Amino acid sequence: MTARMSGAVIAALTHHMGLGPDGVCRGMSYSIYLADALAWMAAREPDSIHAVITDPPYGLREYSDLEVAKLRAGKGGRWRQPPRLGGHQRAPVPRFTVLSKAERAELVEFFGAFARAALRLLAPGGHLFIASNPLLSHLVFLPAVEAGFEKRGEIVRLVQTLRGGDRPKGAHAELADITVMPRSQWEPWGLFRKPFKGRVQDNLRTYGTGALRRLSEARPFGDVIPSSPTRASERALCPHPSLKPQAFMRQIVRAALPLGRGVILDPFMGGGATIAAAAALGLDAVGVERDPVFYQLAEVGIPRLAALKVPS
Repeated sequence: MTARMSGAVIAALTHHMGLGPDGVCRGMSYSIYLADALAWMAAREPDSIHAVITDPPYGLREYSDLEVAKLRAGKGGRWRQPPRLGGHQRAPVPRFTVLSKAERAELVEFFGAFARAALRLLAPGGHLFIASNPLLSHLVFLPAVEAGFEKRGEIVRLVQTLRGGDRPKGAHAELADITVMPRSQWEPWGLFRKPFKGRVQDNLRTYGTGALRRLSEARPFGDVIPSSPTRASERALCPHPSLKPQAFMRQIVRAALPLGRGVILDPFMGGGATIAAAAALGLDAVGVERDPVFYQLAEVGIPRLAALKVPS
């Protein structure tokens, strides 16, 4: 049920998960909000979130009202519409190389404001996982360090994408042995931690944060995760252009709450992949999305994605 609210929040939905047919989602819940991320974060109590996991609009312009309208009309603009391959229409991808110097400066300013807001919200020792790409990651990650986060590494999502590897436009035959830039085969996720005082074990006992959950007693969480592109079956459940696969998202969501308790926030929710992953694992989560169409996709798609069985 969607409720009208005052202030920065336009609409909100809270869903309480029961025991599903696969034996997960035991009594956990998620809430999603149609609101501006920074406004919503400013209104939240400090130290109230235990992990932030998000795939933000790291070109900014690609999710402006004008460019989203072009995306939905299939007209391109900041979005490149890939050709059909093997009878399948590939998802659109944003053109990050067209950012001007002023737009890059705007990007740094935006992510500085976001990092400061996330630092205030996170409990001491809480982690921020933030997706980017090899072209713009420095503009997304550096503001987090300057805001006061400790950089704890990067998660390498090994995935073949459609970006890069092309010959010079209009000279394919003449320069057949040339590649303008490497074809991207990985996606960087910055990993940052809010500082805390004292020992890790003390922070874990107090806040449930400060470390990452191991894969098993014998295997720690690693920073390289093989990942296929999002499956067509998942896109059918939630056709957001930047939807991340559940097989990948569930791994980082699980790692983010070392003791299996706390609240995960995705302030740029999109289609709700982070929230669905948390729900599938029986963890509490909050999502925020400013675009009404994407919010509606998430509203419908989250419980469907959460119910999926994915390869372990």
